[in-house]
Formats: sequence, C-alpha cells, structure tokens
Amino acid sequence: MTSAIDIGRATALADARKPDARLDASGLQALAARSVGGPKARGAARRGPFRPEVWLNARQRHASRLAVHWFRSADVAAVSIITVAILWAMTPAGLLAAPLSAAVPLAVGATIVLGLMRSLGLYRFARGQKTPLHLAAVAGLALLGGLAAILLDAVLAGGATLAVYIIWTALITVSLYVLHMGWSDLVAGWRAKGALTPNIVLVGATRHAETLIKEALKRRDINVLGVFDDRLARSPDTVVGVPVLGDAEALMTHRMTPYVDRIVLAIDPRAEKRVRELTARLSALPNEVTLLVDPADAGERSAALDRLASAPLASLDGRVDDDRRAFNKRIQDIVIGTVALILLAPVMALTALAIRLDSPGPIFFRQRRHGFIHEEIVVWKFRSMRQDAADATASRQVTTDDDRVTRIGRFIRSTSLDELPQIFNVLKGEMSLVGPRPHAIGMKTGAVESARLVAEYAHRHRMKPGMTGWAAIKGSRGPLHSAQDVRRRVQLDIEYIERQSVWLDLWIMVVTIPVLLGDRAAVR
Repeated sequence: MTSAIDIGRATALADARKPDARLDASGLQALAARSVGGPKARGAARRGPFRPEVWLNARQRHASRLAVHWFRSADVAAVSIITVAILWAMTPAGLLAAPLSAAVPLAVGATIVLGLMRSLGLYRFARGQKTPLHLAAVAGLALLGGLAAILLDAVLAGGATLAVYIIWTALITVSLYVLHMGWSDLVAGWRAKGALTPNIVLVGATRHAETLIKEALKRRDINVLGVFDDRLARSPDTVVGVPVLGDAEALMTHRMTPYVDRIVLAIDPRAEKRVRELTARLSALPNEVTLLVDPADAGERSAALDRLASAPLASLDGRVDDDRRAFNKRIQDIVIGTVALILLAPVMALTALAIRLDSPGPIFFRQRRHGFIHEEIVVWKFRSMRQDAADATASRQVTTDDDRVTRIGRFIRSTSLDELPQIFNVLKGEMSLVGPRPHAIGMKTGAVESARLVAEYAHRHRMKPGMTGWAAIKGSRGPLHSAQDVRRRVQLDIEYIERQSVWLDLWIMVVTIPVLLGDRAAVR
C-alpha cells in the first residue's frame, strides 16, 4: 500500500549560477525541434494554463503565510485590553488593588476564548471556508468564555455583578467579530490574486505528472508552472498544456526558481537510481523537494493534492517551527530597526554630508544582491568609492589601500557606517538585522564566481540576508580571496541558520560593534 506523497523533504541549498542553462546535444536538438512555429504560438505554449496573474516571490509569499501570527497577536491584544479595562472599571482604587476573586474569572474567560480559537483552528482560514460559519464560531467561543467567567465568579464569590460579565462578553464578541471579518476578507483577497496558491514544478514528463496536472486543473488550488525532464529528448512539448521547459540542469538556473514553493518528482519511485540522481542534482536548489508516489485510487490522489495545497498559511500549533521563528524574527527587525533608524538618523545625515563634500557623485550606492530563495534585491549603502570606479557586480573585491576608495570611504568602511542605509532594506522586509551577509550577484573570488567554489554555497539563501551575522562576528567578513574563505563563510552561515533564535540574534547585535571596531586587520 503506497502513500500518496512521500514527504522525504530534501531541504535544499542553492546554486547562484548565471542563468545560462546547459543542455546536452540531444536536449539542444529537442529544443530546436520545438522552436518550429511562430513566436506567438511558442509564447502561448510556454505560459501554460496555471500561470499566475500576479507573480509573488518566495519572500512575499512567505510574508502572507505568516499573517496568521499577526492575526492572533491582534486578537490577544484586543481581548487583553478589554479585560484590563473592565477590571479597572470594577476597582476605583486602581488595578493593583483589584482582588484576585474579581480578576481570576475574567482572566480565565479570556484564556478560554483565545485558547479555543487557536486549538479549534479558527486561524486556518481554509480554502472554501464559509465566512458566516467562521464568525458564528468566533461569537460562540466568546459567549462560552463569558459563561465560564460567570460560573467561576459564583464559585469564588468574586462579587462582580452579572452586568459586568455581560458587558465584557459583548465587547469581546463584537471586537473579535469585526477583527475576523477583516482577517477573512484579507485572506480571500490574497487567494483571489494567487498569493496563497502554492506554485510547484514537476520533474518528469510522466503519466504521474499527467494525472496530477489533470486533477490540479479541476481543483485550481495548485499552480503547476512547468515540467522539467532529465530525459529531454524523449519528452513532449507540453504535458496537458503545461510546458516542458527543459531538463533538470535547466531548472537549476531557471528564472522561475524564486517563485516556486515546491519541486515535485513525478517519476516512478521504484526507479531508485534515477530518484537518487535527481535528488542529488536538485540539492543545489533552495526549494523543498517532494517525491510523488503513484496513488492507488482517487481518494489517495485527492489526499496527495491536499497535502501539496495545504500549506498556504502557517500553523499556530505544535513546536516552535520555521514559520514561528520567522515571525518572531520579523517583529524583532521592525521594533529594533525602527528604534535604530531614529537613533542613528543624525549619524546617517552627517555621513551623507561628508560624502557629498568629499567627492562628486551620489550619496548612496545601490547593488543587486541575492536575497531569500534567489530573490534579487537592491541593497543600499553609502558610497565609499569614486563614482567612476563603482563595481556593481563585485568582480574585483576590495583590497588594502584600494585606489578606488575615497578618503571618507575608508573611514565609513572601517567603521561599517557604509552599511547603515540597509536599515531601509530591513524595514522593507528584504533583509534582516541578523543573517548571512548578502553577496553581490556574480561576485567573484579570484577569477571564479564564488557560488561555484563550494557546493553548499546556496544554503545561505534559506534565510533572509542580514546587516550583520554569525560569520561577521567570527572573523569571516569582507573580501573572499580563496575557496577556503568561501567555504568558511558558508559553514558559519549554515551554522547560524540551524541555530537561529531571538536570543542569538540579540547577542550577535550586541557584540557586532566591538568586534568590528576591534578588528583593525579586516579589509572592508
């Protein structure tokens, strides 16, 4: 009895190579054969039936996934404020003078409401969910919390009047009702524009792929963006209208990769050698890989698709997972980043003035770098080089006494003041305060692109890049002059990703300034 999907997840790295897919001779012949026909026909064939109207990359889609944590936080805040306000109104002498017999019933009622909303899945906002039923459940839990508070007050002889609990229950019901109407409308809007519809690509132009695509066309809760096949010479142009875009090597460098949530191996799992080879090859991508096992019947097939489509919103249950860590990290970035921007605004203004007076050219330097899951982001820095010597691709890394660096540039690079504008990237959500440092796209170590020197290089892209990081405080910062330098940087970045926590981030931020300023030998 085979299961519908083997979630043998191959969490992947990424290979930041240039987008020039390499095909063997047979693959090139197949592509040449497909080129017959007009450009309009070829363009229509390449789009396929699932192409989203609005393209959202992995970072943008991940932000939507984390919205449930914001929803719950708002609910907790609303219930807490109402509970404290009612308790304050009950005790004219002040909250500190409130007896426990009065406070406990309200606190227990609030805990019951919030706890049951989470445990009963009222933050899942599943596809096809009926909004009136959802709102009725919210109102019912508010009433249940109010009833529990009344019964507990009777047991503890709290002395509060029935009117107090009726008012509390009414306020909780109305506030949560309004909030969840807003959450439901917001999620519905995201679904309408495809922000919560998983994007997948299939590897293998097989009968398994054909069956999955036919079912997905009926359900419309999964986007199959394309098919890749390692046996390209034998594969058709399309599979049920979904274009075959190349072989497995083409997938490694395809521009679609940052928009893909999952790669599904739609090949016979009994072909163990082929599965192993493809899994090993796809381990150079940051996307999750799943092996599709041929379902035995329609029920198993439906369950398989349910599992592929069931992860649009993060879960609030269970252990602290990657989604919850990402949510906590985002709150940290917003709060600390905003405070830092306010406190450092005078320093940034003086730095900008010094750059303007020191040399002609713009104050800021912008450079395209790799972000989360291969996203290309524009990173902001204070300009430290002469305008005519700007190096957007980092083809030549900075050396001691580099003649391209200006007088002010040497100072702001040695103190890392040139990195301060990246606070705007952090607040925008493209970067984090702590994470692997973003490398320029196409950055070279010697004459070789850095990403080609270490197989595990793109593990770094499994988390948003940071203004500082574990590697930076461990001495791996600045230029990378050899494959050994690249390997050490990657090892430290992977170690951070596996250990990341709010407390580790805070510690890294605290030690960053003394570590950077105390290292006079580093070239920055």
